[in-house]
Order: sequence, then C-alpha cells, then structure tokens
Amino acid sequence: MVFEKRYENGLRLVVKQMQGLMSVTMGILVGTGASAETDKEDGISHFIEHMQFKGTRKRNAFEVSDAFDRLGAQVNAFTGKDLTCYYSKCTSDHTAECFEILSDLFLNSTFPDEEMEREKNVVCEEIAMNEDSPEDLCMDLLAKAFYGEENYGRNILGSVKNVKGFTVEDMLRYKRARYCPENIVISFAGAIDKVTAQTLVETYFGGLDKGAFEKRTPILNAEKKSLVKKKPIEQMHIGIAYPSPQRGSDMENAVSVVNGVLGGSMSSRLFQEVREKRGLAYSVYSYASPYNDCGAQIIYAGVNPTQKQQAYDAINAVVADLKKNGITQEEFLRSREQMKSSLFFSNENSNSQMLLYGKYMLNFNKIFDFEKKLDIINTLTLKDALAAIEIMFDENNKAVSLVGNTDEAFVK
Repeated sequence: MVFEKRYENGLRLVVKQMQGLMSVTMGILVGTGASAETDKEDGISHFIEHMQFKGTRKRNAFEVSDAFDRLGAQVNAFTGKDLTCYYSKCTSDHTAECFEILSDLFLNSTFPDEEMEREKNVVCEEIAMNEDSPEDLCMDLLAKAFYGEENYGRNILGSVKNVKGFTVEDMLRYKRARYCPENIVISFAGAIDKVTAQTLVETYFGGLDKGAFEKRTPILNAEKKSLVKKKPIEQMHIGIAYPSPQRGSDMENAVSVVNGVLGGSMSSRLFQEVREKRGLAYSVYSYASPYNDCGAQIIYAGVNPTQKQQAYDAINAVVADLKKNGITQEEFLRSREQMKSSLFFSNENSNSQMLLYGKYMLNFNKIFDFEKKLDIINTLTLKDALAAIEIMFDENNKAVSLVGNTDEAFVK
C-alpha cells in the first residue's frame, strides 16, 4: 500500500506501508547536490549535510547523536550529484520520537562556529581519504573527463580551499535557494500507516514557507576527454564512460539489461573475459549512471600496471563485440531475470523502499508503480536490448580515466 500527499507549500509526502515489519525507515530527500553548485559553492552540499548534525536550537552535537542512540535507532545522510538525503531507521514504537529528532536536525541546525571549524578539518580528512582511494579517485576523474569541470563532473566533496572558506552565511544562502519545500520529499517505508505519517509531517513541516526555490540546469556540452592522474600505487585503475539515456527514458530498462550482460554480474562478459579467461583484473564491472537530463554507461577495472594496455584492449574488444554482434537470447533472459530479482529483493527492504519511492517522487513527481515496473521488465524483448546497444557505445563521445603510477594514457 502506497500513499502520497502534496502540500500547498510544495512539500511532498510518500508512504510505503509494509506488512509484517517491526521497523520504519524515514528519509528527508532534497533535490540538490554537486551538480547544482557554482565554482564558489563546490563542495557546499556535502558540507551542509555534515553540519546539519552539529547542533540545533535545543540539542548540541552530542545530544543529537545520543538522542538517536537512546532509541536504538540508526541515522545517517549522504550527498550525491543531484540528491541529498537524511534518513533514520527505528523500531515502530519509536517512530514519532525518531522523526522529531530527524526533523530537528534538518530544520533547526544552528551551525555553531566551533563545530564548524572542527567539521572543516573532518571533511578535509575525508577529501584526503578519497585521494588515497584510487577506485573512487578514478571514478571522480572519469566524471570530470566525461562531464567537464562543472555540473555532474564536480567532485561531491569539493576542494580543501573551498571547504576551509565556507561561512555560515554561505550555507544559509545555499539552503534558502535549494532546501525549499518544493524541492523536498519526505518518504516513509515499513511499519507505519498514512495517518501517523501525515500527522508527523504536518507537525514539524507544516509551517514551512514556500520559499524561493532556485532551479539550476546543469551545463552538458563538455568535450569528452582522456585524463590521467599519477599516483605511486600498485595497481592501474581504469574508467571508461559512454553516453547513455537519461533517467526515465523509454530505453532505460533495456539499457539495464544490456549492462547486466556487459558487466553487471559474475557471468557477465567483462567478468568472464577480463578476469576469468585472461586473469587481467580482480575487480571489473559496469553500471548505468542516469540523471534527469543525461546519463553514462560506466566501466571500471583495477589491473596490474604491466597489463594496463592489454586490459584496456580486452575491455574495448568486449564492447566492440557487443556492438557488432549484440547479445544472445540466453544472455538477455538471464539479465532480465536479474533485474526482476533485484526489484523483488528491494521490495522486502524498508531502506531500499524509502529511497526508491522518495527518489521517484522527487524526480518524476509521481508514485513509483511496482506492478508497472515489473510488467515493463517482463515485456522487454531481445529486440529492445539490441536497439539499446545501437545507441549505447558511441566511440566518438567516450571518456577515459586512468589512475596509477604513470603519466601515459592508453594507445587507442
């Protein structure tokens, strides 16, 4: 059972009641992230997410954490390219108390000066940790190679210089422009009914003014590049990106099927060819990364430096064969079945359902339809997958990233 409610100030509520559970997952989703930032703001979405936990009008930073712990609740948040989400999971008997705390940190954070200075150091350490994680670094570099310096090419964490320079007024200005009711969805999933959810939302969010939401359209005309970052590490980390359909496209589900065949599982072509047959990589996979106005098909591999060109050539050969010869009926059916099982598995997890229904409402302004999605998957055909392949692997608009102990890019 799924319920939605839209408020006059633009706020949207979606509730997925799940029978048989004893817990509730609740989330406050904001349609903003790195892609909405200017150069001066680069990293501010993520920094605000951190600072929201550092004290409110009635709780200091420790008391915020302690309040959740006293309920036995889990709490966290994350920032993406176009989404920031604050969420908690608790037993159903603590739903009201938990939502009050989550609402407090979201609505009433005060950004104390001393906490802000400490958190700047924490985020700078996170940036340093990211620099020491070559797989993450490779994907960040790939985004820049594919999208450019702005929009979806931005690193979510921002730069040390920016983080050190953020002020309270910078954060409040950004929140006024982006943290507006019309850009917020509150999502519940689990052992909760619509009356309880409505009462909680109206108690804590009912007084929100509509605000002055500032819609920002990403710039998407970046030239695709090959970028190399030299790091004195043991492996070479390869990233490849091709243009792919945007979120909600008619081709989106067929693309998912193709991705499953390409590199979405242990039986995929990339895994079997690059790892199992040739032994060129321990980790090799692919995934689709769609946004509301664009998308990318991503491939990643971590390889021995002496075999970087061999591995790159092997990946390209898999893609070329897929492009030339398509996929078999057997591969299509296997990948389609994986899509169905993934849909069913997520339907049994309140965290996944909170995020699924919340994001769908935020992106498409309507309720996710499970039965319709299942029907779409069931009616996909091999012909649909072959049509998707035709538009997925444009070599003229491919971006490549390489992180490792080298200055040399690949030989094409």
